[in-house]
Amino acid sequence: MRRHRNVKIVATLGPASSSYEMIRALFEAGADVFRLNMSHGVHDDIRKRHEIIRQVEKDLGRPIGILADLQGPKLRVGVFANGSEELVEGAAFRMDLSTEPGDVTRVNLPHPEIFAALEPGTSLLVNDGKIRLLVNSCGKDFAECTVEVGGTISNRKGVNVPDVVLPVAALSEKDRGDLEFACTLGVDWLALSFVQRPEDVIEARGLAKGRAAIMSKIEKPAAVKAYDAILQVSDGIMVARGDLGVELPVYSVPPIQKRLVRGARAAAKPVIVATQMLESMIEAPVPTRAEVSDVATAIYEGADAVMLSAESAAGKYPIEAVTTMNNVAMSVEKDPTYRSVIEASRVVRRESVADGIVAAAREIAEATNIKAICCFSQSGNTASLVARERPHVPILALTPLMSTARRMALTWGAHCVITEPQDRFKGAVLAAVRAARDGGFATEEDQIVVTAGVPFNVKGTTNILRVAPCDERLISRVDPE
Repeated sequence: MRRHRNVKIVATLGPASSSYEMIRALFEAGADVFRLNMSHGVHDDIRKRHEIIRQVEKDLGRPIGILADLQGPKLRVGVFANGSEELVEGAAFRMDLSTEPGDVTRVNLPHPEIFAALEPGTSLLVNDGKIRLLVNSCGKDFAECTVEVGGTISNRKGVNVPDVVLPVAALSEKDRGDLEFACTLGVDWLALSFVQRPEDVIEARGLAKGRAAIMSKIEKPAAVKAYDAILQVSDGIMVARGDLGVELPVYSVPPIQKRLVRGARAAAKPVIVATQMLESMIEAPVPTRAEVSDVATAIYEGADAVMLSAESAAGKYPIEAVTTMNNVAMSVEKDPTYRSVIEASRVVRRESVADGIVAAAREIAEATNIKAICCFSQSGNTASLVARERPHVPILALTPLMSTARRMALTWGAHCVITEPQDRFKGAVLAAVRAARDGGFATEEDQIVVTAGVPFNVKGTTNILRVAPCDERLISRVDPE
């Protein structure tokens, strides 16, 4: 089941997509990675979906990535005596630690850590930013505010504090339990919510203990400011535009998205563009033209993956949503403008032997009639470096480790193949030739580029490149080692 595109598709599973038949249909329609949202569903539901994905993987013989998305701490107001109140612009409103039911003048905010971080002039956003409050004065247990943007406030609506770094850990007690559960299941990626600083990622990495790669969700202004440091300690990035658009002016999100994508590409780390990509397809069988343009923009930027959330988890048309995203991706990547945009935005990085090897592989492929770049990788690092180059030929990522193949399902352009362990380069070349022919990437008359690290099975040793004929009879008997 070769994909005829480079960008990957992440589909969220939920009530609309929990059966074997639906999950298999989503994969066949184009989904490469499945997202398990830990905010919804009990552990038994998550376990069943995980088992079905692995069964589909076994039945179809292709590695499938699984991303567990941790909920993160949820900051919410308390309850109102009347269930809800209407706040009017210019009115005074108080938030405090009192557990008494709220009214039109005040409500409980059961988060002393928020009060500890507030200063006069700070903004508080309620209900996804629909209500905006300006803090006039505050203490360790209260905040006196003025309503800047009014509206209906009701029980347990969410609160965002965009102006300050909150002394709140990215991992709640629920998240810690969910993280251990997900790692025990065997997920490939953990998406970390509420990231504000690199220390949040380091903590999650310590708990994961190498059992899953860590993806940082950039959804808070503090994370945007600390992006370079967060990127350095992360394995991947998710541009979570929904929360970014709440805590920052919506017009600032597109340039932020471009900067985040370009930074992740330069670091050779996969980046997902997420949230509201085909939102109308929750209810409608076709998307709006603006949504199609939004997906296309992320692909032109060179994102590794685009993601569906409620569209595939709870919508009426999950298969149609994946099919639409797949069709948009193939259409964009066939556009001659796509290659010129990708090449213009390529970041040249030549800091190591591995950087030089993968750059040479791309340049050789561009200058000759090479059909594919085949890379052997124990950790996935070589494939990521090749993908950073965004070559115009397919990338065959060969590894003996299923865990590595599953994680690479998120990497731009990587067609993952499980191979026998190799200890000599000649055997690796033969394995690459067979994989290229068997996958329909090349014929006996063609040539491929093979990259690997010698000695084998040592991380970070990409140091060899060979142009190989796909006719095994023509492969030199001289072992390069």
